[in-house]
Amino acid sequence: MGEYEGKNVVITGGSSGFGFTTAKLFAGGGARVLITGRTQATLDTAHEQLGNSAVAVRSDVASLSDVDTLVDRAKAEFGLVDALFVNAGVTRSVSFESMSEQVYDDLFAINAKGAYFTVQKFVPLLREGSGVVLTTSVANGKGLPMVSAYAASKAALRSMTRSLARELLPRRIRVNAISPGPIDTGILEKSMPRDAAERNREQMTANNPMLRFGDSAEVAKAVAFLAFDATYTTGAEFPVDGGVSQL
Repeated sequence: MGEYEGKNVVITGGSSGFGFTTAKLFAGGGARVLITGRTQATLDTAHEQLGNSAVAVRSDVASLSDVDTLVDRAKAEFGLVDALFVNAGVTRSVSFESMSEQVYDDLFAINAKGAYFTVQKFVPLLREGSGVVLTTSVANGKGLPMVSAYAASKAALRSMTRSLARELLPRRIRVNAISPGPIDTGILEKSMPRDAAERNREQMTANNPMLRFGDSAEVAKAVAFLAFDATYTTGAEFPVDGGVSQL
């Protein structure tokens, strides 16, 4: 019998990166997992790898009608949910002077608004004693160039973690956040030109106390801890960053 046998887990942004790695961890432990993604081909590939224990739903957290549909699907598949990993998010590297209203709005619509209403709409399905985990970022507390709007959207998530944790205490629902630093998910290469990505990787490695990028599995283990094992913890931010936010 697996460690997560009989548990129902929903992961937004679960078709790639550490969202997918977390889905594999839970599915491998016996849980039923519902993942979401915006790109059908990526979602289909993830679903195939996860197998019959998984449900894959194309969904955009920036669309509240999509979130409503997602909640209905989760209710039909699971009834109640034991863990909700609110991981869907985007990043953009844009200087403050070049930031456009459209990019700014996209960042907040997905990273902040989408996360907020995902939790709100899932509350009726969250079992007493369940865990909610939000994905913030080390950028939420550091003055980093080129990511001012992204960092602000993640700082909003850090604030939400505290507020939602307080409001959901009467329902015995815990709300915590993981705060990843540089994790080797390929996002650098996807978000900027190759040469720039390589320079950023070298600089971020050199500036990290552990002198390396993290692995997606290290994030997945932190999510699992907060979702199920940290039964006396709520409102907290758990750094998974090689010490870069602490040292």
